[in-house]
Amino acid sequence: MNSQQPIADFELRGASLCQLLHWLAVGRVQPQALTDAYQAAIERLDPQLNAYVDVRSGLLQDQAQMADRRRRDGVIGRLDGIPLALKDNLDVAGWPTRAGLPGREQPAESDAHVVARLRASGAVLVGKTNMDEGALGATTDNAHFGPTHNPHRHGYTAGGSSGGAAAAVAAGLAVAAVGSDSLGSIRIPASYCGVYALKPTHGEISTRGMVPAARRLDAVGLLARSAEDLTILLQVLAGYDADDARSRRRRVAFALPDWEPGNLRSGVLPDLGAIGVRPDVIELFEQALQRLPHALGERRMVDFSDWDFARARRSGLLLMEAEMLDTFAPDLTDTRHPVSPRFRSMLGYAARKSAADYALADRVLDAAILKMRRLFCQVDVLVLPTTPQGAFPLGGPVPDSQADLTSFASLAGCPAVSLPMGTLPDGLPVGLQLVGARGSDLRLLELAAVCAATLDVAPTYPVLA
Repeated sequence: MNSQQPIADFELRGASLCQLLHWLAVGRVQPQALTDAYQAAIERLDPQLNAYVDVRSGLLQDQAQMADRRRRDGVIGRLDGIPLALKDNLDVAGWPTRAGLPGREQPAESDAHVVARLRASGAVLVGKTNMDEGALGATTDNAHFGPTHNPHRHGYTAGGSSGGAAAAVAAGLAVAAVGSDSLGSIRIPASYCGVYALKPTHGEISTRGMVPAARRLDAVGLLARSAEDLTILLQVLAGYDADDARSRRRRVAFALPDWEPGNLRSGVLPDLGAIGVRPDVIELFEQALQRLPHALGERRMVDFSDWDFARARRSGLLLMEAEMLDTFAPDLTDTRHPVSPRFRSMLGYAARKSAADYALADRVLDAAILKMRRLFCQVDVLVLPTTPQGAFPLGGPVPDSQADLTSFASLAGCPAVSLPMGTLPDGLPVGLQLVGARGSDLRLLELAAVCAATLDVAPTYPVLA
């Protein structure tokens, strides 16, 4: 019997995935007690946060009890007993996949590929998290399910479209979360909520069973409270899926995490202000770089004068809107459950565009891939802020530029990590983004862990007591 003092619920809710796996392994905590701590926190805090749209207490308890039995029997999975959240555009058998829309109540017939992998690993699936309609937005101010509030400041956006997932992780209402990222939907809320995020190399994690936004851009994204946690999740979820047309059958493994600190070539942009990054974010970014001379090695200015960040983001958005015209055709004609005027207007914009307009936007993806290849012949990693600004009030003006700095990695299909960079003068967090060549996911995560340890600016989790 373990004679150590029991761990307080507050500590369980703020611990990293790695720490919780250790406590579970040595018997400091049992899956049932861990699940109870998270369920109690959700019942108490989520009414003010609105991170979840679907939590089923009975099923949650069933999963926890089964994890308890597996722990007793000694046959466990990699994530056995860990409470995880899922964005509501991922299929969970028997649950509706609403994708932020009002009329989608038909239960899914089977699990998404990533959900099946999580179940096989023993994870406890807590519930479905709030998101922008159709994943088309970066505020999670949903007209049908209400806004998700930033756990650092009520009344401010959590970002999007995976805002509910990021808020849940930061607030200690889930250990980690799985969502989606097409132009920044994982990294933007991670930046605003002060957590860690990975958009993996395109095709490394199957998107089968995820409601598509734009298939050439879509990636399953991961959110957690440490870079090391993201590594575990990636290792559980990555792998070839023959039933996903964009899944990659790697002939070699991920590039090993063997970058030598101090010998890296880190690319930075010469003038962040010229591309719309706010002065307070630039100042915090420069402070971070000054504290990371060893971790980031040689700093090189990289030429992005041939890359229009705003135009690229708009091109990606058009690809999403055009594909959504087909994906959400039934929702657009459902008069009993009408979509919001904003969502209808955005898809209407794509409907008025020509095939030539779509082809022109699609060429930007090729340009991004070529730009990425040239860039990573010169440097090992691109370092920039995750977002041009921090979180802003809900219901107010929404910056057009939120995805300007995240869209490049999405269009080029390469991995990107966001980690906490510090707090702005208004007290809200903002993220540092590391972008690498395709297949460098593990290297980026190792570098993110080194940078995070050096900066030591992550919020104290859980953000909500």
